[in-house]
Amino acid sequence: MDGPEGSAGQPGPAERSHRSSVSSVGARAADVLVYLADDTVVPLAVESLPSLSAHELHRAIREVLQLPDVALEIFALWLVSPLLEVQLKPKHQPYKLGRQWPELLLRFTDAPDDDVATDEPSLQFRRNVFFPKRRELQIHDEEVLRLLYEEAKANVLAARYPCDAEDCEALGALVCRLQLGPFQPGQPTACAVREKLDSFLPAHLCKRGHGLFAALRGRGAKAGTSEQGLLSAYRRVKEGSGDSEREAPLRTHYQAYLAKCHELPYYGCAFFHGEVDKPAQSFLHRGGRKPVTVAINLEGVHVIDNREKHVLLGLRFQELSWDHTSPEEEESVLWLEFDGNNEGTPVNKLLKIYSKQAELMSSLIEYCIELSQASEPTAPQEGAYGPSSAPGSSPPPAQRPQLRRQGSVVSSRIQHLSTIDYVEEEASGVPVRVLLGPSPCCAHRCGRSGLSRCGD
Repeated sequence: MDGPEGSAGQPGPAERSHRSSVSSVGARAADVLVYLADDTVVPLAVESLPSLSAHELHRAIREVLQLPDVALEIFALWLVSPLLEVQLKPKHQPYKLGRQWPELLLRFTDAPDDDVATDEPSLQFRRNVFFPKRRELQIHDEEVLRLLYEEAKANVLAARYPCDAEDCEALGALVCRLQLGPFQPGQPTACAVREKLDSFLPAHLCKRGHGLFAALRGRGAKAGTSEQGLLSAYRRVKEGSGDSEREAPLRTHYQAYLAKCHELPYYGCAFFHGEVDKPAQSFLHRGGRKPVTVAINLEGVHVIDNREKHVLLGLRFQELSWDHTSPEEEESVLWLEFDGNNEGTPVNKLLKIYSKQAELMSSLIEYCIELSQASEPTAPQEGAYGPSSAPGSSPPPAQRPQLRRQGSVVSSRIQHLSTIDYVEEEASGVPVRVLLGPSPCCAHRCGRSGLSRCGD
């Protein structure tokens, strides 16, 4: 394989089950199983499976689900397993990529050989990374909205979209409305919500702590507060004006859920696995590494702490430069450079993300920037990662401000990262990078002529 085959990353919990979509058959008719965001299956009887393209399968799924033509832009086919997920281009042949899956795992994951030998991908119909979220506001087809809602809900519940407790409760309340109907005073609503709490809130907000350790961490109080907050938010869910409570269109609540998710800067991202250096705990003791998720969409890059479920670093493309090293050069790394300060001094900061998917992340960043630059005034053509996602003819709305709640999980926590800080000075007219403090990596990397910047 000559280059990245699509947007690849780490799968969510909905993909934890070991399932297969593409069987090893010849040119005869075969059944292909395509999984939707709600884990339901669409079986397709197809001819000449080995030569069938993703575009042809996409069309067959749209016909079965009776989706409008715009679904071609909104959704894409993905190959997903517990080890890797890849968004396919229309020209890709899922059967052939399925046969190459062990090679992809060896190239883009650190999975043990035994896991590589037994891993098998499933074919999934999911949101296209390159579809602008502002265009979702123009969608009125209920089935399209339902599929987008189901995928967003799965990402919220899995904490792939980290949310503050208040936002989780507001989103969970809409799920309650969709699953349980309108809130009815006097009905045993609290029991119904409590029995299915993990269907409405992420798992880390559902845990009921016991004992001293839970008390010290405050998790028991947080869980109880979230449950009560969920019920209060459920009570406040509004129905469509002029509609009876039971006949209010579900579309209204799907749209409300998606609109709330749009406030999250990483909505619609492709997800990648990596590690970052922890800050040194003392002069002699290095901090080790922590696992992170790198979320990339059309707007920027976010580095998310897997354990704490919060953002460590969030950057729009205008705010960063990037580069990557391949395993042939040294350990596979994605480099992010951004402005910061060191004890009050303005500095450039370099973050080192260790990941065998660094090449994929770098290519996705580059392509997202190309799309954003080409979106006005002409529509982009199909590029290295998939079909175009040209915005509509109407001007884009004003940029939504980022959440600024104090302590929000969306806010960057740069102090929890170990970065290389440097300033640029001139010596005899030649720019020189001067390191500030100890470097957590090979210093020769800082002597490079510069990383790729948005607009280069």
